[in-house]
Amino acid sequence: MVRIKDIKASKILNSRSDWTLSIEMLLGDGTPIRVSVPEGKSSGSHEAASVGVEEAINNIEKIILPAVRGFDVSDQPGLDRMLIRLDGTPNKSRLGANAILAVSMAAVRASALKAGVPLWQYIRGIARLESPRVRPRIFANVINGGLHAGNALDIQEYLIIPRTHNIRESVDIIHAVYHKLGTICNGKYGHSACLVGDEGGYAPALDNNLSPLSLIQSAAEGHAVDFGIDAAASNITMDKNKLLDLYRIMVDQFKLAYIEDPFQEDDFQSFTEMTAGYGDSAIITGDDLTVTNVNRMEEAWERKSVNGVIIKPNQVGTMTEAIEAVRRARDYGWSVIVSHRSGETNDDFIADFGVGVGADGIKIGAPSRGERVAKYNRLLEIG
Repeated sequence: MVRIKDIKASKILNSRSDWTLSIEMLLGDGTPIRVSVPEGKSSGSHEAASVGVEEAINNIEKIILPAVRGFDVSDQPGLDRMLIRLDGTPNKSRLGANAILAVSMAAVRASALKAGVPLWQYIRGIARLESPRVRPRIFANVINGGLHAGNALDIQEYLIIPRTHNIRESVDIIHAVYHKLGTICNGKYGHSACLVGDEGGYAPALDNNLSPLSLIQSAAEGHAVDFGIDAAASNITMDKNKLLDLYRIMVDQFKLAYIEDPFQEDDFQSFTEMTAGYGDSAIITGDDLTVTNVNRMEEAWERKSVNGVIIKPNQVGTMTEAIEAVRRARDYGWSVIVSHRSGETNDDFIADFGVGVGADGIKIGAPSRGERVAKYNRLLEIG
C-alpha cells in the first residue's frame, strides 16, 4: 500500500506560452511523481470546467491535499470518487477539472511505478477492457488551420493516418510525408509556408479549404495513408449547407476516412445525417459534441449521430471517468480516438493512455515541436 504524503503544485508554460498546471505528488516513501495538465484552445462548452492556474494551485494545496493525504494511490476509483465529491458540482467548476485531473493522473503514474510495470500496461489492467493487442493508428495533423493557425483556413486540422498499427512503420510514414509536404509548400508558397501552427502542422497562408488536401495528396504519393479532417465546426461561421457541399467534395475527391466535429457542438441531427450518409466509409467523430461525457455520448448513440468518439481526459477531469467513456464507446461499437490538446506540455502520459485503453487511434499532432515529439518518442519506446 502506497499513500499520498504531500502535493506541491506550480504553474508552467504550455506549448502556446500560456500558463498551465504542474504538480509533484510525494509518496509516503519519499518518491516524487510529476504530471502536468494540457489545455485546449478549441474547447467544447460542455467540457468539465478548468479554473485559473493560481486558483487551481490554491485548491490543490488548501482543499484537495488535506482530503487525500494518506490515501492509497492504488485505489483509483476511490480516489476519483473522493475528488468528485469534494468538488460537488456537475462540471467540476469549484475545484477545477485541471486541478482534479492532475491528482488523478499522478495517482495512476505512481501506482504503475510501484507495481513495476509500464504506465500503459497498468492502465490496461485497471481499465479491464477487452483491449486489442495491436497499437493505435497515429492520426497526424500535418496542416493546421482554424484556431490553431494564423491563416484563413476554416478547417482546423488536416490529418494523415498511416494504414498500419505498427508504431515504427507509422512514424516512418508520417516523417516522410511531413518532410515532403514541407518541401512542396516551400516550393509553391515560399519559406513562410513552412511555419507551423499550434500542433506542429504547417500553416501556409491559404484560404481555400480544399488546397491542403491537394498538397497532402501530392506529399503522400506512394505511401499507404488515409486522409482526415477535424473541422472543429463550432468555430466555423460557414452556412451548414455550404459545409455539407465542402465535405461532399472532400469525400468524393480525396476519399476522406475520418471527419471530426463536422457541425456545431449541439447539432446532433446534422451529425446523424452525416453518419447516415458517410458512416459506411468514414469515421464520423464527436469531440465538442461528446466531450468525453457519458451523458452526451448516450444521446449521440441514441440518435445515431456518430460512429467514433474523441477521448480527452481533461474534458472530463478524472482517469476513472475517461476510462468509463472508453468502455461506453466500446459498448456502442464506436471507434475510439484518444487525443492530445493544442496547449500541450512535454508530459507524455496521453501516449500511454491511448495504448493502455486499446484505442483505435491516437491524435498527437505533427512530428514537430518538442511537446508533440515527446508523444511520438514515447510511442516508439512502447513499440
